Amino acid sequence: SLQVHPPATIAATLGGEPKTEMWYVTDATPEAHLLAGLKRGVTRSAFEQHLRAGTAGECVPRSPLRPGDAMFLPSGRLHALGAGSVIFEVQQNSDTTYRVFDWNRLGLDGRPRALHLAESLASIDFDDYEPALVEAPSLPVPEGTVRRLVEHPLFTVQEHRVRPRARLRADAPDRPLILAVVTGRLSIDDPPSGQQAQLAPGGFCLVPAACPSAVISAETDAVCLLAQPGCGPRT
Repeated sequence: SLQVHPPATIAATLGGEPKTEMWYVTDATPEAHLLAGLKRGVTRSAFEQHLRAGTAGECVPRSPLRPGDAMFLPSGRLHALGAGSVIFEVQQNSDTTYRVFDWNRLGLDGRPRALHLAESLASIDFDDYEPALVEAPSLPVPEGTVRRLVEHPLFTVQEHRVRPRARLRADAPDRPLILAVVTGRLSIDDPPSGQQAQLAPGGFCLVPAACPSAVISAETDAVCLLAQPGCGPRT
């Protein structure tokens, strides 16, 4: 569905929680796309008219997708994911989602699914026009290359492309780290605790902050994401 999460400034008033997130595309068909933000010039009044007419999808721009693309989705940004892609999602810890438009579909019971129109209209950033996919250059590092996809007070996300036997370490060893493997195989070894793990594509591992000596090693050429909490909330 076309949906939105409430910004921190009004989430409590609506009885919800803010949720900022990002999507990283691991696989995509030629037709894969996502929708985010509003087409330039769409006002709240025009958007409400489209909602009543069942054409709200016409107000939201579409971005074609390919593997490695990413979209940052702050609270307040309209968004939906089209068919044909596999994504990893990194998000603020929250379960509040307001369904704005469901493409005039019927649920399994033959009825339209419930919408949250009042909450959605209060949450949407109506100045958020045509947001672009994340533009992050590939920077050389000793183990391969890195793209810094998100650097935000809530969380940071980096894409690493590494060579066999390369070793990775967290930028902030005093914070927990989530490792997600996109391609290839990686291993994690924490000698003090004796804990080990091997990860293949689609595998995830949480490295606690209490394990600063943990070593992440590439067993093959690999692409992976490293996500860590940021340094504080942003409203």
